[in-house]
Amino acid sequence: MLNLRCGPAGHPDSACGCALPRRGLFRTALAAGAASFIPSAARSQPSAPAPARRRRIDVHHHLTPPAYKDAVLRRMDFFPLQRDWTPERTIEDMDAAGIDVAILSVTTPGLTFAEGEERRRLARACNEYAAELMQRHPGRFGSFAALPLPDMEGSLAEAAYALDVLKADGVLLFTNYGGKWLGDPLFQPLYEELNRRRAVAATHPISAPCCTNLQMPLLPDPLIEYGTDTTRTIGSLLFSGTAKRFPEIRFILSHAGGTAPFLIERFEFQARIPASGAQLAGGVRPALGRFLYDTAQAANPVAMGGLLQVVPASQVVLGTDFPYRTSAEQVQGLAGLGLDEATLRAIESGNAEALMPRLRA
Repeated sequence: MLNLRCGPAGHPDSACGCALPRRGLFRTALAAGAASFIPSAARSQPSAPAPARRRRIDVHHHLTPPAYKDAVLRRMDFFPLQRDWTPERTIEDMDAAGIDVAILSVTTPGLTFAEGEERRRLARACNEYAAELMQRHPGRFGSFAALPLPDMEGSLAEAAYALDVLKADGVLLFTNYGGKWLGDPLFQPLYEELNRRRAVAATHPISAPCCTNLQMPLLPDPLIEYGTDTTRTIGSLLFSGTAKRFPEIRFILSHAGGTAPFLIERFEFQARIPASGAQLAGGVRPALGRFLYDTAQAANPVAMGGLLQVVPASQVVLGTDFPYRTSAEQVQGLAGLGLDEATLRAIESGNAEALMPRLRA
């Protein structure tokens, strides 16, 4: 019987179903059935000449600063791929996939395990470490700054320091903080500042308090809950009116928007209720089309086919989710979608360059 489980370090097991050629027969079957949902304007013309190497900017690439690693390990286990992260490993992965620039961010569990001044110190340590890597490797890195949320005073101060002094490319927000999703009034002071700056606010999922460590041993939180919580926070941003009130914030939603494309009909039905529809700028699809979406763990014809039916390709940016996935896997996944050359270039670098002009080659 074919073993469909990945080895603990990713895909080392030659019997793993993921190790089939080009990640297997599954991708072939998915591509055949789902590629038809990718807009025809974005599909390659078979007679096109071989393209030159494309520039690639990865907006969803994680780091593990030493101070953060030490703080986490004093309290809990750390996923080995995250625990053992090093700058050398990240650059090796980038080079193998032709990634020119990676925008670094601290991922789950975030900083909420710490309290008060320790949380603020950890945010500062993470951001200064990312800035150090940017200086040590010119042109290879950017960063989305860690914030000590839900500490609003500390977060406003850290956002200003990270953006003005450390020259971070934006900030990183988790999808919820103790059961408060990103449309909650708690975040309004931060949004006022980010809106004034026209800042980039990348988001990353985390499990909701309701659904953490469910007794489902073969279904860990990231498998289902992360995509679901991204959708919760999208709904929160839309139907609270937050996205409409702060139109200058450039939100990036992870993993192709989670389950939002699949739930588009439900979102549109909700918008028929006057109190809900009034919170949207022009309707559900135009409102969703103002966000950006990364391709991390979604570079497959089903996820991307759904996303590109809901938002234009101009709103999609490359993400790899390293170290949880290799950059090469995600780059190869995009290459296998049959997108035309102009669309692929836009997703791999052009849209990110328009979002963060300093990254232009």
